[in-house]
Amino acid sequence: MDLYAEMAALVSEGRPFVLATVIESAGSTPQKPGSKMVVLGDGTLRGTVGGGAIEHQILQAALALLEAPEQTRVIETHLTHELGMCCGGRMKVFLEKHGAPPRLTVFGAGHVAKELALLAHQVGFRVTVVDARPEWANPERFPGLELLVKDPADHARALAGGPEQYFCVTTHDHPLDQAVVEALVDKPSAYLGVIGSRRKAERFRMRLRAAGVGEAAIQRLHSPMGVDIGALTPREIAVSIVGELIRVRRSA
Repeated sequence: MDLYAEMAALVSEGRPFVLATVIESAGSTPQKPGSKMVVLGDGTLRGTVGGGAIEHQILQAALALLEAPEQTRVIETHLTHELGMCCGGRMKVFLEKHGAPPRLTVFGAGHVAKELALLAHQVGFRVTVVDARPEWANPERFPGLELLVKDPADHARALAGGPEQYFCVTTHDHPLDQAVVEALVDKPSAYLGVIGSRRKAERFRMRLRAAGVGEAAIQRLHSPMGVDIGALTPREIAVSIVGELIRVRRSA
């Protein structure tokens, strides 16, 4: 498998990595411009930019970039003066981070959930739909998406959350919505939203406070969910919600 095919496989698996490319070299260097190396989060390397001290330096810089907010860095090094290598040349390496796609879990498989899941998938989210009703959560209604036929609240309790996790709660039952939100509200996420009216949103917040949930966590809850565009139909509502997801993703 060539390096480009390996990178495509990593993207499809949702595994973040850094692509290191030699963009300049002068004098005697172990690799010339165009040489590439992929660095995974566990330190695994695919390809090479020269081995030895220079490769170790690039590895450490790539791992740091995976944890940093920026997407790119440039490393320029004199192999002898700075790394003690005998080559005597200079190399410049461009590092580019390729993050895992944001993960959206849609709780519920109703009419709005269907439009939301399909549209979010089209704009780059990796989507999972969770609903206990197989007549609603099936491949015919959600082609190409991951489906979990199980209780949404149970699934919410089992999730760990994370900075790339987006949660949209759109079940068919208000108490079930409440149970899902209570399971998720204290977990890390980029976005947590629940569908419904402003009156429903205020009731949810009141119940969360009564359950002892902190105010900071409650304020993270997006409800009513979506950008206010006067949406009425399920597809219009999905557009408003995905618009809000994109706004959060692009401003993060």
